[in-house]
Amino acid sequence: MTRRALITGIRGQDGSYLAEHLLAAGYDVWGMVRGDPRLPLAPHLRDEVRLVRGDLLDQDGLIATIKHCEPDEVYNLGAISCVPLSWRQPEITAQVTGVGVLRILEAIRVVSGACGSQSATGRQIRFFQASSSAMYGHVRETPQNELTQFHPRSPYGIAKAFGHHITQSYRESYGMHASSGILFNHESPRRGREFVTRKVSLGVARIKLGQADELELGNLDAQVDWGFAGDYVRAMHLMVGQDTADDYVVGTGRVHNVRQLTELAFACAGLNWRDHVRIDPELVRPADVVVLRADNKKAELKLGWRPSMSFEDMVARMVESDLRLLSTA
Repeated sequence: MTRRALITGIRGQDGSYLAEHLLAAGYDVWGMVRGDPRLPLAPHLRDEVRLVRGDLLDQDGLIATIKHCEPDEVYNLGAISCVPLSWRQPEITAQVTGVGVLRILEAIRVVSGACGSQSATGRQIRFFQASSSAMYGHVRETPQNELTQFHPRSPYGIAKAFGHHITQSYRESYGMHASSGILFNHESPRRGREFVTRKVSLGVARIKLGQADELELGNLDAQVDWGFAGDYVRAMHLMVGQDTADDYVVGTGRVHNVRQLTELAFACAGLNWRDHVRIDPELVRPADVVVLRADNKKAELKLGWRPSMSFEDMVARMVESDLRLLSTA
């Protein structure tokens, strides 16, 4: 019998890659969208994914969505996921990114009759929560694993920590198959333009094409464990497919700083970054996180997961994609 998956955040980077992955695996894929479900997805997904209206702020609406879709698996990727935006809009970030997880778990519990979490087909509804390395914040140890203490330093990280803990609570209290992936930064040509990797790749493309002269950046010393988004959605699917739900760190285990990212991206276009980059103190975040590096041994041992794309290949792919995008705009 064909399995059915419901994805929140279907229009985002991870949602599109996950939809592709599940469709290739033979799933019936539904995407939950806020507002008008007739608004288009990525062109290659328009005829493949069925859209349904839903909102992480609306408990009754989520219950109705789960009843309507009758999913076997629910992947919660919906969130206000931009850290700088979370400082400007902390309350809505808490409601969507944090309490929204509680609402969708409660919707699954109500629809399935609490313990056991059965779908309409008689199978257990399995849940995946996209947790974040931002929960670690002011890190206590490096690298970070599933047992590393959280000390989030942004409204986004705090909201994600709430979502992570409430997922654990529903798993332990109701016997739900609810797993969390503690996802370290993952990028792609589909990354939102507000994120530094895409800001850099777009900036490089604009400068190469003569559409700009400089790129403004903040803290070049911030170190991040960056991986490819397409690899990370494979880990999500593997978690949901396990006999027992659990939490897993998903990252590459390698760190690069923004300076390395910038130098590499400009080099992909045959440019010297020092000729074009200007540091803007206004772009340095309050309480900026310094070092995040994943200890992904558990995911490798229990899921058989490991990243397939290198940092260098990912950056090159992003720059090449944005050069094509801006050349045809």
